[in-house]
Amino acid sequence: MILYPALDLQGGKVVRLRQGDRTRQTVYSDDPASVAERWRAAGAQWLHVINLDGAFSIANDNERVVKRLVRCGLPIQFGGGLRSLDDVQRAFDLGVARVVIGTLAIEQPDIIDAVIEGWGAEALAVGLDARQGKVTTHGWQQVTDVTPADLGRAMAARGARHALYTDVSRDGELSGVNVQATVELARQTGLQVIASGGVSSLSDIMALHESGAVAGAILGTALYEGLVDLAEAIRLSRDQ
Repeated sequence: MILYPALDLQGGKVVRLRQGDRTRQTVYSDDPASVAERWRAAGAQWLHVINLDGAFSIANDNERVVKRLVRCGLPIQFGGGLRSLDDVQRAFDLGVARVVIGTLAIEQPDIIDAVIEGWGAEALAVGLDARQGKVTTHGWQQVTDVTPADLGRAMAARGARHALYTDVSRDGELSGVNVQATVELARQTGLQVIASGGVSSLSDIMALHESGAVAGAILGTALYEGLVDLAEAIRLSRDQ
């Protein structure tokens, strides 16, 4: 199971939001590159970078920050504000290894085919972010009538292999990850599902890993609040 330290970027700073609400923001650093280096030194294999300004359709210069993060040497899983194939192309041009596509998967599903054809299935993760069992879009601000399982199966049929599942109600709340829903989604779709939202302790990491069905987990607030030591979490995710 791969652990992905999260760097959520807003105005060039590393922040965390509660339940995706940009008015409930905590700033953790104004130097994203130093944060990335800290996680690399702790043994991270990937970085999970989200351009929150892009997700909320706010003009920003976070591309400059992403270029600096790429130079840290870790592969970057990147999302937020990818609204067209040109946006996806620009992200890969910045040097990211994998893009996360959420809203676009609902509104323009043919884009999934184009990304897989152009960059391969390993370069794509589908965002299956949900609130009360329904997929959310546009920075979690809109709720669709589609379930994560239905969207996941449709994306798998197009050749997608990886997905992120976020229980939006738990994101940033340190309330514990939704292990059962994550495992069920992986089993129902056949996708390599990465858990996100609510991871608060090493016991969450162990529960996900011991399920045998979860491919990874994104660590955000728990890392920044010092509740989880990344090096120890990585060891547990490998040794159990």
